[in-house]
Amino acid sequence: MTTAEPRVSLPDPAAILHDAERFRLNMERVAEQGRRIVDARAREARAEGGQPPPPDPLNVGEPFAQLWARMWAEPQRVFDAQVELWRQYLDLWERTLSASRGEATAAAAETPRGDRRFRDPDWHGNQIFDFIRQSYLITSQWLLGLVRGVDGLEPVDARKIDFYTRQFIDALAPSNFILTNPQVLRATLETHGQNLVRGFENLAGDIERGNGKLMISMTDPDAFAVGVNVATTPGKVVYQNELMQLLQYEPTTEEAHRRPLLIVPPWINKYYILDLRPENSFIRWAVERGYTVFVVSWVNPDVRLAEKGFEDYMLEGPLAALDAIELATGEREVNAIGYCIGGTLTAATLAWMARRGDDRIKTCTFFASQVDFADAGELMVFIDEQQIRTLEETMERQGGVLEGRQMATSFNMLRSNDLIWSYVVDNYLLGKDPVPFDLLYWNSDSTRMPHRMHSYYLRNMYLHNLLAEPDALVLAGEPIDLRRVEIPIYLQAAREDHIAPPESVYKATKLFAGPVRFMLAGSGHIAGVVNAPAAQKYQHWTSGDGPSAPTAADWLATAGETPGSWWPDWDAWLAPQSGGPVPARTPGDGSLAAIEDAPGSYVAMQ
Repeated sequence: MTTAEPRVSLPDPAAILHDAERFRLNMERVAEQGRRIVDARAREARAEGGQPPPPDPLNVGEPFAQLWARMWAEPQRVFDAQVELWRQYLDLWERTLSASRGEATAAAAETPRGDRRFRDPDWHGNQIFDFIRQSYLITSQWLLGLVRGVDGLEPVDARKIDFYTRQFIDALAPSNFILTNPQVLRATLETHGQNLVRGFENLAGDIERGNGKLMISMTDPDAFAVGVNVATTPGKVVYQNELMQLLQYEPTTEEAHRRPLLIVPPWINKYYILDLRPENSFIRWAVERGYTVFVVSWVNPDVRLAEKGFEDYMLEGPLAALDAIELATGEREVNAIGYCIGGTLTAATLAWMARRGDDRIKTCTFFASQVDFADAGELMVFIDEQQIRTLEETMERQGGVLEGRQMATSFNMLRSNDLIWSYVVDNYLLGKDPVPFDLLYWNSDSTRMPHRMHSYYLRNMYLHNLLAEPDALVLAGEPIDLRRVEIPIYLQAAREDHIAPPESVYKATKLFAGPVRFMLAGSGHIAGVVNAPAAQKYQHWTSGDGPSAPTAADWLATAGETPGSWWPDWDAWLAPQSGGPVPARTPGDGSLAAIEDAPGSYVAMQ
């Protein structure tokens, strides 16, 4: 039982009247920033030749038309739902009246666990804002229930409707508006609108930085520099081609495992997610554990590389790296890691190598990687044939590449309250400057996608799921089948991963023919991977029986939980399979001369 106290912690609006001139001047400054925003948007429109956007680029019109038609085919159900909504409103009103009389009463709607939008005390302690909060929660839950209860929709349409309904609900949250957010209203009254002046300055700056499109600043862009305070593990570039530089890291131990370790990161972002600060760098930690670490640093492709395809990324990425590692170390046998889309590429490469009888990779670890996309999660709302064609038209207008920020927007929408609206409130309504955060700096340092590779990946992996089918894909003249891969596999998934859901990652356990160790980490797509042991954060689950359960949920029901990082579990698995000790190798001592210091020049390309 709770009681909403009849108090108002907000400043008295009349208190600002003695300094009304200051408030007026601040509002004029807000208007000036508004003109900056309009000018930036106008410049973007001129740069694009005034071409109108596609009428329905997300292909949501038809699903919502179907929803509307099926909903009104059962008018009684709609009427009953409306009556139920009014009943809940009446109940809320009665509870609010009881609370205003000082009576203890339970809330009509509780904030979901983990929802950080309503943390300010006034959302519960002030009767007006408590009523606004509960009204919003009641309405949003009712609307979701209404659309989810419509029968007869295709599953792909139902998923899209559910997703965009939640986007609509999140956008209209009272926390996103000045007059209905107590924290913002309080700041506006206390500072005479200075928070809005700073906020609109931030907004104008983000739009100008995006050349007319909004690029929300999630961190201080001047707080980090690649090679200065992120991506600082010492090493050298020992090989490069059009698509990648190969980094080899300086040893910190006198002896190393005989088999080198090759890491293939995603090309949708830059490699240094695995080498942020020294205290959370997986690369530095692996070097300290005696591994000779090589990392692919993908180029940020421009229009000259627009025709590079998935096959090119295989040939000029991991396969070229294997040749270079043998020259650099004299070792033919290698252990490999693939992360996210880099893991998808690595899996395809393993199948290609198995077809060719190439056994240089002796074990492979996958970080949050999908190879069977039948249950690929909410990213599927962005992927259908019409949306891919629209994307291809966009890439053609951009010279054959997709700007990284367009992909980032899709990822951010999967967690819009945390990755979009929280920054709208903090940066633009409260006028706060973003705080320095290395992970978010990396997240903003996105890369472009060549149109040929990106279309191939979306259509053949996500849309048609051909990598999971035997011999359905042909790369460099070879039909590939993951069932030919017989080497030991370590498969990492993250329990809260919204990009590579654990159920989707787990499907790989049924495809590889060799022994598979499946491990489920706490947290999400990034923190579930980048979790150094010294941090003592999260947990992970393992099972000694192997992944024999039909689903990840069944596997988890019998798995054991261990506090902290999973990195030591991976090390305990890999070290015995890495060959005996050999003298540690220094970059440049082999047949490949060092080209430049790590992190190299490709990672700095914008």
